[in-house]
Amino acid sequence: MKSKYKGIIFDLDGTLIDTLEDLAASVNKALKLRGFPELPAEEYRGKVGWGFNQMALLALPEDKRNKETADLVALDAVKFYEETPLLYSRPYPGINELLSTLKQRKIRMSILTNKPNHAAQMVISGLFPKDLFERVNGHIVGNPRKPDPASVWELLVELDLTPASVIFVGDSEVDMETAVTSGCYALGVSWGYRSRDTIEKAGAKKIIDKPEELLGFF
Repeated sequence: MKSKYKGIIFDLDGTLIDTLEDLAASVNKALKLRGFPELPAEEYRGKVGWGFNQMALLALPEDKRNKETADLVALDAVKFYEETPLLYSRPYPGINELLSTLKQRKIRMSILTNKPNHAAQMVISGLFPKDLFERVNGHIVGNPRKPDPASVWELLVELDLTPASVIFVGDSEVDMETAVTSGCYALGVSWGYRSRDTIEKAGAKKIIDKPEELLGFF
């Protein structure tokens, strides 16, 4: 039976690539620069997903958490991140094989991430073959970001696809909320930065434990 799904939108961090150590290193460097304590990389696990500004805000000591300070830390962190975005980051086991098979099956694949757009392009071009993804949409200042459904709808207009024909794959509540509100199929992955319970509560219709399970939809 032919699948009703024509395309997949992937989240990036925690879904396709384990970027935690590189993200943590860049924010820690920015925190240290401004005299704030650094955090263990694992503590960033629950802070990734909303973009650098929110990650910086959550990394600051509680009594120093304000938008102005967080924006300054985030600005520095992005600069540091773009200098060495791929020091530790690698695709999760099974991801390269999954993407290759999906490409062979002519499934249309794109990426939607809250990572700054320039950084997203650097990461994708550094780790994956050219033209594997039809679109890689990182965040551009002034544009909607996940979980705003407009971030998905703008991408779908570019691809000429409907929400009902697309699976949105992600590891966080941000991704599941984005999928649900935009009308895409919300598919969670268990190998990322959030607990199974967190992504279930956020609206995941199904959670997969291995990348190859995604092939069952096609």
